[in-house]
Amino acid sequence: MARVQLALNVSDVDAAVEFYSKLFGVAPAKRRPGYANFAVDVPPLKLVLIENPDARGAGVAGALNHLGVEVESSDEVGAATARLSGAGLDTAVEENTACCYAVQDKVWVDDPDGAPWEIYTVLADIAESTGTQLRTVEPGGGPGSACDCGPVCAPTMTIEPAPAGATR
Repeated sequence: MARVQLALNVSDVDAAVEFYSKLFGVAPAKRRPGYANFAVDVPPLKLVLIENPDARGAGVAGALNHLGVEVESSDEVGAATARLSGAGLDTAVEENTACCYAVQDKVWVDDPDGAPWEIYTVLADIAESTGTQLRTVEPGGGPGSACDCGPVCAPTMTIEPAPAGATR
């Protein structure tokens, strides 16, 4: 199952967990210091794009960390990379990268206003995640992002693949 991800910056994760638990009627699927994520089945998320150049950099814009689509496999990330590159978009690929208390494969693109989107799959959960970079590579091949997503992302790390037949 693929699902859209919306990542928000919050000032108080405990207050945010309390609010979003009530809003969506579910507890966090993962909770770590300074971090929480929810796997919400209902309602489905709808992304609305509203052109308003004067709003850029205003209050709500600062709450957006990044957007994403979680897919089930690295093959789907690879297919998305080929599709996006084939459509003429600059992409940035990260493999076996530690982010958001998980090891992930992902591809990044930026929308025309610079909003970062990732298509990713979770390879394994990890107990700790250090560093503050949103991503370690930029679409188009530039240096790593200086964006701060808090204490949840770490630079790309090498992790040996699981042996054949192993489960994650």
